[in-house]
Amino acid sequence: MTSVASLDPASQSARATASQTSPQRRYTVAVVGNPNTGKTTLFNALTGLSQHTGNYPGVTVESALGEFTSDGQHFLAIDLPGTYSLAPRAPDEMIAVSVLLGLGENVTAPDVVLCVLDATHLDRNLYLLTQVLEVGRPVVVALTMTDIAGKQGIVLDVPALARQLGVPVIPVHAAKRLGLPELKQAVGRASRIAFVPNQPIRLPAAFVTEVEQLCALFAKHSQHDTPSRFLIERLLIDAGGSVEQLLVQDLGETILPQVTTARARLATGGVSPQQLETDTRYRWISQVIAAPGRQTLVATYTWSDRIDAVVTHKVWGLSIFLLTMAILFQAIFSWSAPLMGGIETIFGALGVWISGFVTEGPLQSLLVDGIVGGVGAVVVFVPQIALLFGLIAVLEDSGYMARAAFLMDRVMASFGLSGRSFIPLLSSFACAVPGIMSTRSIDNRRDRIATILIAPLMSCSARLPVYVLFISAFIPAQTVGGVFGLQGTLLFAMYLLGLVFAPPIAFLLKRTMLKGESVPFLLELPPFQVPAWRVVLFRMYDRSWAFIKRAGTIILATTILIWALSYYPDQPQLAEEFAARRASAAPEALASLDTEEAGARLRGSYLGQAGQAIEPLVQPLGWDWKIGMATLASFPAREVIIAALGTIYNLGNEQDEESVQLRDAMRAERWPDGRVVYTPVVAVSVMVFFALCCQCGATLATIKRETGSWGYAAFTFIYMTSLAYVGALFVYQVGSRLFGT
Repeated sequence: MTSVASLDPASQSARATASQTSPQRRYTVAVVGNPNTGKTTLFNALTGLSQHTGNYPGVTVESALGEFTSDGQHFLAIDLPGTYSLAPRAPDEMIAVSVLLGLGENVTAPDVVLCVLDATHLDRNLYLLTQVLEVGRPVVVALTMTDIAGKQGIVLDVPALARQLGVPVIPVHAAKRLGLPELKQAVGRASRIAFVPNQPIRLPAAFVTEVEQLCALFAKHSQHDTPSRFLIERLLIDAGGSVEQLLVQDLGETILPQVTTARARLATGGVSPQQLETDTRYRWISQVIAAPGRQTLVATYTWSDRIDAVVTHKVWGLSIFLLTMAILFQAIFSWSAPLMGGIETIFGALGVWISGFVTEGPLQSLLVDGIVGGVGAVVVFVPQIALLFGLIAVLEDSGYMARAAFLMDRVMASFGLSGRSFIPLLSSFACAVPGIMSTRSIDNRRDRIATILIAPLMSCSARLPVYVLFISAFIPAQTVGGVFGLQGTLLFAMYLLGLVFAPPIAFLLKRTMLKGESVPFLLELPPFQVPAWRVVLFRMYDRSWAFIKRAGTIILATTILIWALSYYPDQPQLAEEFAARRASAAPEALASLDTEEAGARLRGSYLGQAGQAIEPLVQPLGWDWKIGMATLASFPAREVIIAALGTIYNLGNEQDEESVQLRDAMRAERWPDGRVVYTPVVAVSVMVFFALCCQCGATLATIKRETGSWGYAAFTFIYMTSLAYVGALFVYQVGSRLFGT
């Protein structure tokens, strides 16, 4: 059973006091706030380069973690997902509640809660604070956007506000690092006191009576600690939510009739818990704001409003959005090319250097093809990832990303996603790895996972060399309708293929394995502002380093595995045969013998044997065993199929999509009965398979890291491989009947 940690204020204070005896104690600070309050910017300013991503103990969803010090005290800060309240109605919304209450095995509630309030929307932000105060932990308030509030005519008496709230209130400007020392000192003081929570909200006696009766009932039936009063109040208010599921796991189904009876008694007395909570909280909020805050009632049309009138327009807004996305796509797809080419050159030179002093054999091959090649396959993605997250950080911090999500929400909602899914999908056209990583901006977990599962369907840059090789070699340079070139049209169709299949798959996912209560797409448009470049640069560094650490190890392991399968078993007879041929060959023929031997070794390797074993499986697609083997070899990265084909046809693995020799060799390939292997229909079959399959170890590794489960990675590989096989089968079987073989 799930243990629900006791949050009785007295026991928590005793535990905090006892823990202070340890001089090495590291205190925990949970950072909470509404979306668009500057919470993450403040978190970045507090923690700096100590920030990293990981799982807070007991929480399965990865969050930002960071450290800072104050007066010799060490603090671990966790940046919780933005939320408007602590009324969880879905499992993913339980994250903030779980951390604040210390729910779960071996989980301790935070020592301090840092609640971030936006001074321009104080009335709305205070709703969350009233619930945070009831959790029973020390609270410090960071007041952001005070400069913007002043420009809007909002005057705040901060000391008076602090007295009203009963907690420290520190104005901050994170981008300029103003107020940070005072904020750290306030957090340090809050961690040292024996905190008695201030609970300003006074609910009617009838509601309080029902809560107390349920507390007594749960204390009698629970096999573990008594649930906190906060959880019991939430259970009574939020029928059918995640809190109910959590307590049922601990206390059993027998509690539900008691809760239903309590709700019925309140209804008979004319008390609606949800309406009661809302009215009571906002009544108190209005009293708080009336004392320290005053807003000049002057209707103003700001420059941000003028920009919004254009960028959210159904015509001009869409045009600007498409132009912005074109620049983003161009940056990821093309601007990173020189850096990626430079990285490939460096690792290629490193491989040549190693080959110069390591004797030819298994060790040299492992170092050059396995390790150096594997590390290079990881590092080569870094320019794309850094550019993507840098540009996304600019769009987010400037306020434009929220407008883009607003524009695309109607389109995405038609197949079960929200507007936030569009940017990751678009980014995946350059590379699915950074595209999947950028789904962190999606708040709803089901939407996020659905987006991750369909992102690899977008034709990434690694597929382009495959398309170029097969189109240029086997598709005639004709026009369609006398206007559009057949080759260009087919290339466009390959990119369109993923967009055609993604919507229905997302639709099915949201109604089957990701089925759940529909969550409204609530979006607040923050004011436009100049991005904080410190935050942008840090985001680029953090995401790039996170990719290298996480996906890199798995990609390297996969690459070495493929190398081993393509190198072994030893073939001494083959080595003797080629040694004899070299002894009698002319000097100019030695290079050609080297490539021929490499091809023969590959055909006799475990990978080559596997390719011949699966030939009956791929023959219905129009493929021979060589295409099947090259497809297996391309699992670490799709474009590897070209180097594999070059080796298979005794041309060397340095071949690329522009290689005339490789094209000629493939055109000359025949079946045993003399039929041509590579027809235009077979070429399209291969391209369709690569357009729909998940032939990328980096993508699967990233899916595992972002979802926390190999199950989703395995599901993605299975469903995409099956879809690719069926698509290639359909193309070949139908195409060969329509156009002949």
